[in-house]
Amino acid sequence: MKKEANTQGLGFFEKYLSIWVLLCMVAGVLIGVYLPQFPQFLSQFEYANVSIPVAILIWLMIYPMMLKVDFHSIKEVGKNPKGLVVTWVTNWLIKPFSMYLIALLFFYVLYKQILPREIARQYLAGAVLLGAAPCTAMVFVWSQLTKGNPAYTLVQVATNDLIILVAFVPIVGLLLGISGISIPWMTLFLSVILFVVVPLSAGWFSRVLITKHRGLDYFENTYIPKFGNITIVGLLLTLVIIFSFQGQIIIKNPLHIVLIAIPLVIQTFFIFAIGFLWAKAWHLPFNVAAPAGLIGASNFFELAVAVAISIFGLQSGAAVATVVGVLVEVPVMLTLVKIANNAKASFEKAA
Repeated sequence: MKKEANTQGLGFFEKYLSIWVLLCMVAGVLIGVYLPQFPQFLSQFEYANVSIPVAILIWLMIYPMMLKVDFHSIKEVGKNPKGLVVTWVTNWLIKPFSMYLIALLFFYVLYKQILPREIARQYLAGAVLLGAAPCTAMVFVWSQLTKGNPAYTLVQVATNDLIILVAFVPIVGLLLGISGISIPWMTLFLSVILFVVVPLSAGWFSRVLITKHRGLDYFENTYIPKFGNITIVGLLLTLVIIFSFQGQIIIKNPLHIVLIAIPLVIQTFFIFAIGFLWAKAWHLPFNVAAPAGLIGASNFFELAVAVAISIFGLQSGAAVATVVGVLVEVPVMLTLVKIANNAKASFEKAA
């Protein structure tokens, strides 16, 4: 019964996302090993180092998420700003830099005798991309599972999306630059335009147009649900393609998946603790504090995967690192949801 309560609100695909991800990783590796013609064929369809098939799949992933963001909620920013301060500071002034430091410790120091320097550098790059991309969509699910304030969560997500437009590129550029990783700035800017600005604009335009002609109820209860599984299907197909390019490397280095996962999991728990405990120290209500902690802990992994592919390529270690982020996302976040719910009584006592 407890398990059902924890996963209520997750759809079938989301509930077992880590299993589907693992199966698609295995399928991709097998394709790469036994059908190498497949990745060779796909590699023909590239423009400016961006895979056209993958770009299409990524748009299918991100567009449905952007439909859920109502920028009219921005006018609510002035109400209870403390929760937003926790979200903004945790997501943009702490999370990217803590991810960088944790990844640096593991990939460059603790794994020094295990990982070749260049592979470690690529894994670090993938971790940085995850750390600089806080969640914009799945957080609605995590908020629901903790009975978070939906209106306030919407404001947190909407403002986060706007900050991504101006903060993602310079933060990623800074952290990759000081790591000695060459930054193709135009590709980085192009990635944000392609995978944030375009779907965000399309989502906003769809909301305005459809709401005007069919009403808000139709848009939220009929139109958005039509895309319910498209995001997950797009993600899973993308993973098959990524791992088909990585097949030979994974077969030779299966331990690498575990090595990448360890610092990502540690970072997730660390960021959640900062946001959640800070919110408690500020005496914020639980239905604001829980989403504030969870939004930073969760990642906009679709964007991280997209940018990793655009900058470093489908065959890069950076792309693999971002995909491992997808693999650990759901089980770790469900654990944090349980931790948050178990702490709810302490919030009520402090109120």
